[in-house]
Amino acid sequence: MKNKGCLIGGGFLAVIVIVGLWLMSVYNGLVPMQENVSAQWSNVENTYQKRSDLVNQLVGTVKGAANYEKETLTAVIDARAKATSNQIKIDDPSQLTQENIAKFQAAQDQLGSTLSRLLVSVEKYPELKAVTGFTNLQASIESMEQEVLFERKKYNEAAKVYNTKIKTFPTNMMAGIAGFTQKGYFEAAAGTENAPTVDFSK
Repeated sequence: MKNKGCLIGGGFLAVIVIVGLWLMSVYNGLVPMQENVSAQWSNVENTYQKRSDLVNQLVGTVKGAANYEKETLTAVIDARAKATSNQIKIDDPSQLTQENIAKFQAAQDQLGSTLSRLLVSVEKYPELKAVTGFTNLQASIESMEQEVLFERKKYNEAAKVYNTKIKTFPTNMMAGIAGFTQKGYFEAAAGTENAPTVDFSK
């Protein structure tokens, strides 16, 4: 009887150890996946910041070279300020929700929209095309738009792998207990699969 009790106790302890090791394995597997999502998000923000810096340079060039439409220029400046202030705290992975990313994307898309209007209206000012560095800014902005799309795609891919993992049984039980939450995605709007092209050489 005593031996039977020892066997039951030993078996129960073995189950606890096995479950504990499994939980540890799942946790240790989810941590780097979540870190990868955060790293990809950081790349997205850095790329958008580079675009914001280019927009700032463009605004300065336009203001200094032409009696430009004040309303169009002001719209770009305001959109840039909003996009710059709308950030997600990368040190808190739980902030990467669909709602927060949608707000971030809306602010960035608004900047992109006003920037496109600004660049199109440049055609009214041929003298801008002769300004030193203006053509280089054009090329840099087009390149940065492509980089933005690339980094957003990489983030979505990382988020999809992570989200699929934490929703899969039995990992989902551990994920909920440990606080691993689902990450949001960038939603592609119609036409955003191609970066806008603006030709100042005409």
